[in-house]
Amino acid sequence: MTDPRLVAGVDCSTQATKVVVCDASTGEVLREGRAPHPDATQVDPAEWWKAWQIASDGLLDGVSALSVAGQQHGMVLLDGAGEVVHPAVLWNDTSSADATAELVSELGGPETWAAATGSVPVPSFTVTKLRWVRGAAPDAAARAEAVALPHDWLTHQFAADRSGIADLTTDRGDASGTGWWSPTTNDYRPDLVELAFGRSLQLPRVAGPSEVVGQTASGIALAAGTGDNMAAALGLDLQPGDVAVSLGTSGTAFATSAAPTTDPSGFVAGFADATGGYLPLVCTLNAARVLSATAQLLGMDLAELDQAALTSTGSAGLVMLPYLDGERTPDLPHSTGLVYGLTRATAQPATMARAAVEGMLCGLADAVDALRAQGLPVHRVLLLGGAARSRAVQALAPALLGAPVVLPEPAEYVALGAARQAAWAVSDAVPTWEVAMSKPESPVLTDEHAAQVRARYAAVLNGTRPLLSTPR
Repeated sequence: MTDPRLVAGVDCSTQATKVVVCDASTGEVLREGRAPHPDATQVDPAEWWKAWQIASDGLLDGVSALSVAGQQHGMVLLDGAGEVVHPAVLWNDTSSADATAELVSELGGPETWAAATGSVPVPSFTVTKLRWVRGAAPDAAARAEAVALPHDWLTHQFAADRSGIADLTTDRGDASGTGWWSPTTNDYRPDLVELAFGRSLQLPRVAGPSEVVGQTASGIALAAGTGDNMAAALGLDLQPGDVAVSLGTSGTAFATSAAPTTDPSGFVAGFADATGGYLPLVCTLNAARVLSATAQLLGMDLAELDQAALTSTGSAGLVMLPYLDGERTPDLPHSTGLVYGLTRATAQPATMARAAVEGMLCGLADAVDALRAQGLPVHRVLLLGGAARSRAVQALAPALLGAPVVLPEPAEYVALGAARQAAWAVSDAVPTWEVAMSKPESPVLTDEHAAQVRARYAAVLNGTRPLLSTPR
């Protein structure tokens, strides 16, 4: 028997499936579980189902509603019976870099794409993966009848009455990251699917933000679900003037907006959110792993790296461009990391540690500035994700990001946002859930010093951009 006081949220992320069961009225987490995913950029979706079964084991007794938040952009190709025909190609797979350039050109350039879908495609976007798989795996492409996103596929798996591909659903938020849906018109652009794939595919129905799209065999109501960033915004209860900066596997900066945004430069993706509004967002491929990779290079653990960065009086002109996995924003998929300004004086562990923290934050500072350029106010930054726990990051972030910083209490905000959506789906309105915030310790950078750090970073980036664009 279900209990209307209990709702569940699922975060199917790049690295793991996380499940929270919450009190529907307060958001208090009552139970939670987690299971890892394979460390790969192409994954059999069956691995997500295995992780779900492990993570949710023993948690769902009494749950009345459930919602799935999934990693954005992942491409799941299905045949007419709903069977997967190719491993899911995830957002961080850059195989479609050449396909991206082709598609942007074929439609008429970045301005045309921004006007059509609110975003200029980069290799993360699903539409570019369709073009790539068409050439790289023609047999799988020939069998495909439908294309879905990770959260679409999982929600469909939960449904007791699913039949083939007929009942696939998605939501505005996740659909807005495909490259074939327009946040301005709230409609699909099937012509862009045909441009990428050479023929049409069945696309999931776009459900309303608070819609119940089905139920499980045990009677749990299924909410529409959404993308991970949209769920995080819902979990954080972002307000106008708030910008969330998340430092996880990727780095993101996003804010809510009452109106759609269009950025022909491609820096800001004009996404929709999970409530009927909009979520302009900038995403980088490199965030927390920049710090872990630097710590490994220096023979330190993360706590030692943190202390070294804080004890340094500055990077002394040493600049790190942290493009260790290529980069999405700026669009440099073939790039590698770069350390500039290495001398005997700067070849010190503490200086390198400081440069790594500064480099990671400078990339996100450019992201926050891009949101400002779209007319979004930045009254405060909510700093979250694994790297946000670093004292060095907390100390340097306010000056480099150019705004006061607050720290949401560590929590699984994507899963919480999904749970909040589930609660909304079985009630009359979005429930009010409080988010505890704290302030970081005293910043260590002056505005003048931060301006110097950012100017050096920009000079190195702009001076080496042709080199960074060269295929490896």
